[in-house]
Amino acid sequence: MNARSSRLNGGKGMSSLADRCKPIRLLVVDVDGSLTAGGIIYGVNGQEHKRFHVRDGWALKEWTTAGRSLAVLTGRSSDLVEKRGKELGAAWVIQGAKDKAAAWDGLLYSAACAPEQVAVLGDDEPDLPLFQRCGLGAAPADASSQARRKAHLVLRKGGGEGAARELLELVMRCQGIWPNN
Repeated sequence: MNARSSRLNGGKGMSSLADRCKPIRLLVVDVDGSLTAGGIIYGVNGQEHKRFHVRDGWALKEWTTAGRSLAVLTGRSSDLVEKRGKELGAAWVIQGAKDKAAAWDGLLYSAACAPEQVAVLGDDEPDLPLFQRCGLGAAPADASSQARRKAHLVLRKGGGEGAARELLELVMRCQGIWPNN
């Protein structure tokens, strides 16, 4: 995987994708539209169902196993997200964040990270303020047009279809920590 597999948008004075990837220590992921395809399924008794991609999950576990941090930051609330976040080794699962920018400073403080050490995977309007504040903002291929324009990196894979795996493989290869690199 290399920079040609995805589209890098300009900005923030960094000269390459590798420059953006090397300092990343914290990955902040949105759920609906980023870790899932964005659909919400309700069962007959009102239970919510979500479909997560197993290769995204594998890469997220490798990320945390490599000593990096993971935060889930979503505008909705769901027991499923709490469960999935714990399965993936997320240190923070922040739900019901209608204003994600308001949660940003506290998250960075808790993680002891500078903004340039954070990558964000997001797909829509609520994620845009984070793209402006982080070292690497990535949007799935099927993200909103505004998110694709504002992201530093537009991935080839869609939300819930391997976007997180694609992003992490890129970052971890640049850092020399991808398994069997």
